[in-house]
Amino acid sequence: MQPKIAFLGLGVMGFPMAGHLAAKGYSVTVYNRTAAKTEAWVQKHGGKNAATPAQAAADADIVCMCVGNDNDLMQVASGAGGALDAMKRDSILIDHTTASADVARKLYAIARERGVHFLDAPVSGGQAGAENGKLTIMVGGDAAPFERARPVMDCYARAVTLMGASGAGQLTKMVNQICIAGLVQGLSEGIAFAEKAGLDANLVLDVISKGAAQSWQMENRGKTMHERKFNFGFAVDWMRKDLGICMAEAQRNGAKLPVTTLVDQFYAEVQQAGGNRWDTSSLITRL
Repeated sequence: MQPKIAFLGLGVMGFPMAGHLAAKGYSVTVYNRTAAKTEAWVQKHGGKNAATPAQAAADADIVCMCVGNDNDLMQVASGAGGALDAMKRDSILIDHTTASADVARKLYAIARERGVHFLDAPVSGGQAGAENGKLTIMVGGDAAPFERARPVMDCYARAVTLMGASGAGQLTKMVNQICIAGLVQGLSEGIAFAEKAGLDANLVLDVISKGAAQSWQMENRGKTMHERKFNFGFAVDWMRKDLGICMAEAQRNGAKLPVTTLVDQFYAEVQQAGGNRWDTSSLITRL
C-alpha cells in the first residue's frame, strides 16, 4: 500500500514536485502559507489542502518540505502548529529546503525525540528540473528511513543519493553551490570576452561545449546569457542566501572560499542594479 504524503511549501520547486507525486497515484495533502497556492494546486492535481503544517502532516506516513530558509524551516517543522506537532511515530520528515547543516542536525534531534525520522534532502536542478521530474537529491540521515522514502523522491528525481549522517545532504548542496558560483562567473567572462572580440558568441559556445570547457551551465544558460535573458527560475536572492550558508560553514570548518566570496559580492552588485529576481546567469550583466 502506498504511503500517504503531505507536502509543505508550494513555491516554484514544491508545486511541481508535489504534482509528480499526485501523478504517480499518491494521496497528497498540501500546505502553503499563501492559501491561494494550495487551492490552485488542488484544482490542478486533486488531493487535499490543509490550513496548517500540523493538519497536513497528521495522517501522513511521509511529510516533504520545501520552504525558504532556516527560520521558515524551523517554523514549519517545529513551531506552533508545525508538522512535528502532529506526525505519527515512525513516519518520515523529508526536508528539500536548501538550509544549513546545523538546522538539519537540530531537526534530526527534535524529530528523533518524537519517534520521527528526519532526512535533509536538498535538491539541485532548478525549476526546470522540478517541472521535468529530473532533480538531483543529496540526502543526509539514517539508511533505513532513506530506503523507505526513496521511491517517493524518485517520483521527481533522476538521482537520489544518501551522502552520510544528518547534515551531509546540506553540506553536499553547499559544494554544489560553490562549484556553480565559479562556473557562472567563468562562463560570464568567457561570453563577454567573445562579444568584445567580435566573435559569433553562439558559434563559440557550440564549439567549446564539445571540448573541455563543457558544463551544464554552458549547455543550458550560455546562449541565453549572450541574449541577456534571465527568467529561468533560480533567483539571485536565493543564490546569495545559499552562498551565505556556504561561507558561514566554511568559517566553521576552516575551508578557504576566495572565489565564492568574490562571486557573492558580484551577485550583491546585480541585486543593487535591480536584478534580485533575475536568475543566476545574470552575473554577466556586471561585465
